[in-house]
Amino acid sequence: MNHYPTVLTIAGSDSCGGAGIQADIKTISSLGAYACSAITAITAQNTLGVRSIQGISPSVLKDQIEAVFDDLTIDAVKTGMLYNKVSIEIISECLARFRPRFFVLDPVMISTGGSKLITDDAIEAMQRLLFPLATVVTPNIAEAEVFTGVKISSHGDMQKAAEVMLQKGCHAVLMKGGHLPGNESVDILFEKGKNGQGIRSPFIETKNTHGTGCTLSAAFATYLALGEELREAFVLSKDYIIHALYTGKDAENGKGHGGVNHFFDPQKLKTQPRPNRTNP
Repeated sequence: MNHYPTVLTIAGSDSCGGAGIQADIKTISSLGAYACSAITAITAQNTLGVRSIQGISPSVLKDQIEAVFDDLTIDAVKTGMLYNKVSIEIISECLARFRPRFFVLDPVMISTGGSKLITDDAIEAMQRLLFPLATVVTPNIAEAEVFTGVKISSHGDMQKAAEVMLQKGCHAVLMKGGHLPGNESVDILFEKGKNGQGIRSPFIETKNTHGTGCTLSAAFATYLALGEELREAFVLSKDYIIHALYTGKDAENGKGHGGVNHFFDPQKLKTQPRPNRTNP
């Protein structure tokens, strides 16, 4: 029997719709997969910044995740803003129990506007509990520096930091180089025992960059759910975010950092054979 390729996003809610759960659902849907969600926190924010954050109670977070897994066949999980240590402990327990085939971990720590989105004790818990479960971790430069202690100012430094993260238990690391100086962005995928795979792209002049990390990681998870291999999913997700940035670069979308154009080429909802597995 066929089913919709299904991606569960576990992340925070962005009231202005450019990042978090909202960006994830837009991305997953635009690529032709079925999106479901579990919300970790509610933010009051717009394109100028975050005004307040309220975490979802641990019991409700757990109920959301279990309710989805108990009923739907989940092909991939993507996590974003996890907010605190308790949330991470719940998520790790659920992922270990339900064992989704793919898990993309976007270690969201700081918003585009510079607001802190995670508690200090959550950083250690994320490394210890979630790194070993993830198919791929997708840090930006600042996040990778926090995890590794490596000051990153070059592509060589990106590799050094990735090697540290692989030693910490990651199976693969997508190092996002968009914050390095220069006139192009270089993202590099590192896997244990393999050479890094880099993709270069010119910088796109736009202030509409809100939610780019969420969008890229959600696209990565979606392409894995659609049956692509890891490296091809990286290529396709990078292509998606480039087009989402370019086609939305001139739109007036708020007074600050607006969102990208998730729906530049929306796909019909796809179906595929149901995997020969059942969730416990």
